[in-house]
Amino acid sequence: MAVLAQTDLRLDTTAIDYVFVVFYFVLVLGIGVMARRSISSSLDFLLSGRSLPAWVTGLAFVSANLGAIELIGMMANGAQYGVATFHYYWIGAIPAMVFLGIVMMPFYYGSKARSVPEFLRKRFNKTTQRVNAVTFAVAAVLIAGVNLFALGLILEALLGWSLNLAIPIAALVVLSYTFLGGLSAAIYNEVLQFFVIVALLIPLTVAGLARVGGWDGLKAQVVGLPPGPEQVSTWPGTALTEIANPFLSVLGIVFGLGFVLSFGYWTTNFAEVQRALSARSMSAARRTPIIAAFPKALIPLVVVIPGMIAGVLVPQLTTLKEGGATDITYNNALSLLMNEVLPNGILGVALAGLLASFMAGMAANVSSLNTVFTYDIWQDWVRPGRPDEYYLRVGRTITVVGCVLAIGTAFIAGSFQNLMDYIQTLFSFFNAPLFAIFILGLFWKRMTGTAGWTGLVSGTIAAIVIDVMVRSGVIAVSSQAGSFIGASAAFVVGIAVAVAVSAVTAPKPDAELVGLVWSLTPRERMRTGEDEGSWWQSPVVLGAIVIALTIVLYVLFG
Repeated sequence: MAVLAQTDLRLDTTAIDYVFVVFYFVLVLGIGVMARRSISSSLDFLLSGRSLPAWVTGLAFVSANLGAIELIGMMANGAQYGVATFHYYWIGAIPAMVFLGIVMMPFYYGSKARSVPEFLRKRFNKTTQRVNAVTFAVAAVLIAGVNLFALGLILEALLGWSLNLAIPIAALVVLSYTFLGGLSAAIYNEVLQFFVIVALLIPLTVAGLARVGGWDGLKAQVVGLPPGPEQVSTWPGTALTEIANPFLSVLGIVFGLGFVLSFGYWTTNFAEVQRALSARSMSAARRTPIIAAFPKALIPLVVVIPGMIAGVLVPQLTTLKEGGATDITYNNALSLLMNEVLPNGILGVALAGLLASFMAGMAANVSSLNTVFTYDIWQDWVRPGRPDEYYLRVGRTITVVGCVLAIGTAFIAGSFQNLMDYIQTLFSFFNAPLFAIFILGLFWKRMTGTAGWTGLVSGTIAAIVIDVMVRSGVIAVSSQAGSFIGASAAFVVGIAVAVAVSAVTAPKPDAELVGLVWSLTPRERMRTGEDEGSWWQSPVVLGAIVIALTIVLYVLFG
């Protein structure tokens, strides 16, 4: 991937800026040291001893996702596609987060599973657990690499550091506090990082809007850029999907993004679910993703809108849209906008916000990787029956290994002009087929263990085949549209294979499925009154409010 010349993006830094960044590094490492004091078992290190309050796990839940995907990928999408990018949040996240809290967390938390693969073992069999554990480990390392590459890209542009220097330094900081304090250090740092990230995004948005004449002025200017009026219209989103037929474009957004990709990610991705599993009670676990949904609904206003502003204020991106020769890609929208609108003297805050976002994303993947590897691969498969201290050492070791591997995968992300294309492709490979077999197994007790792993493998293969066909030109759509198609294919194929295999294999007895499938689970498990004395502690009420908020945002901005 081509990168910008340093003179294009380099901002003047002062000693105060560097002091602020160093202070931030010291602070996050300090949290790791303090969290280490509470670790006496593998459960403490890998799942925080299941002792955290809902507001902490809720902010960590959203912060874990507020990494390179948001700040680089979504801002790139905002510059390229305009308000249609809101779909990734309002239809591509909020409904699934509410569904996870209300419907699925009682099964996860109530089963006492320590990970998503372990839940699959309880519901299906060990083979399904192992297939998912291995594929999740691969995905976690690849996505951690995305966050590292994005951070390296920013530091290279703004500070003049080379990628070869910036990437290992960022990995070392994440490794340090995750190694010391485990999941607790990662989660408390994610809460801190959420506020630091917001401290970057709000001034960037306000300053940008002031330059373009507010929201109305921005809309008036972006319609003159490709793809034209679609820049300010969420539906039918044909520019986003590159599906010319409006009906099929809406279908792709609603089914491919809003259902398969969204539910596949938010309800089965252990990097997110792990935050809810660390909560101190069933009620706190259920409220975790719903509390996170409130900031998630508002974040696009300070991510997508700045991307659109960059498309107006930065001539290099306009040249890119019009097909001119340039080394700049949409991934540079954030860097270019910072250079354009942020005054010197607050660069330290901006850099701390960027560091926070990329480290939060990487830490989420590394902390979930060490849990899945330790429990689902090493303890349940490779080396069972060892003392707990042994698995605590394994968890710390795989934290180091995961960070080293992420440094290597960071450079894979560099081959993509838009990081969102890469991320969505990975989701279609790993999350969409998992959601297919998970949701079928949750609501159909006849589904068998063999159907679990065969549906998972066949769905993954279907997504990979679609991706190969898109890249080779057999299917003439963009890579982003290809990920929607690939996710849909993975879901349909996974369901079809699971149903066919279930028809010729024996299911588990009903007695073994209590608490693991909908029809055999007592309704009392779906309600937890222990700390739901007020309306604001009810997952159902909170879910209804955030859905209503999302509809209002669509009306106002879509």
